[in-house]
Amino acid sequence: MKLSFGLLRGTGSLIALVLIVIVFSVTSPVFLELNNLMNIIVQVAVISVIAAGAMFIILTGGIDLSVGGMVALAGVVSASVVRSSGSPALAIVVCLGVALMFGILAGALITYGKIPPFVCTLGIMSVARGLAFVYSGGIPISNFPAAFRFAGAGSIAGVPMMVIIPIVVYAALWVVLNRTPFGKIVYAIGSNEEATQLTGINTRKYKIIVYALAGLLTGLGALMYIGRINSGHPNSALGYELDAIAAVVIGGTSLSGGRGSIVGTIIGALIMGVIGNGLNLLNIDPYYQSVVLGTVIVLAVMIDQNSKNQRA
Repeated sequence: MKLSFGLLRGTGSLIALVLIVIVFSVTSPVFLELNNLMNIIVQVAVISVIAAGAMFIILTGGIDLSVGGMVALAGVVSASVVRSSGSPALAIVVCLGVALMFGILAGALITYGKIPPFVCTLGIMSVARGLAFVYSGGIPISNFPAAFRFAGAGSIAGVPMMVIIPIVVYAALWVVLNRTPFGKIVYAIGSNEEATQLTGINTRKYKIIVYALAGLLTGLGALMYIGRINSGHPNSALGYELDAIAAVVIGGTSLSGGRGSIVGTIIGALIMGVIGNGLNLLNIDPYYQSVVLGTVIVLAVMIDQNSKNQRA
């Protein structure tokens, strides 16, 4: 039942995406050009990968506000490692490891420390961002070997890695969420954690795994981000936590947990990218773009609340 509902919500998001594409196709003659469409995909690539992890957390009834700070910290630390050691492989492991460590820390503090997810991840965001400034001295680190930049600037057979990575990530997570016991448990925890515990499932362990997964995906997003801009900066990825949550919510995942789909999340990220790109092509003031996107997010939450009230 949960899976079919999540698919339905994902279909609704897809219809919204198609309608938005039609509107911008009519209003802007260059919108449907291949270069522009590829640009949209590349622009949302990092957020879509990070949002995939945020979606798992939200499915369990949690929230993650730490990803922007984690991207900044993992980015400057790994950038420093690759510059000092000359080893892209070591720097990649460090980038993923730093983000994974903070993900596990967040999961442990929330499950065993009984700290509300909002407060915990907000604190971790501040800590990570502060450590990024302390570690780097506030100075960006740039000019990396091509191997280290591959996730953000490389390509395979002419297809950018910024396109390939999200496809692989979402295909793998779709299988995990819909074809494995782990995915069923994630849905169950978000629907009714207490009832799930009574069945003998260690919900604390699974919630920590979920936050660890989100941390790992944030680390991957950091590799893509710094690879694309060729720089690690402590002030990078500002607001990414809100963008990731917005993609998840617009894609139909319920903030109360237990309902949503991985397909809806990538559609939500694309909706954000299409809106931003289309408004840019129409030369709409960036301040108004924020108003439009904020309105879309509020409407998505209203739809979720109304559907929840109708089922109650």
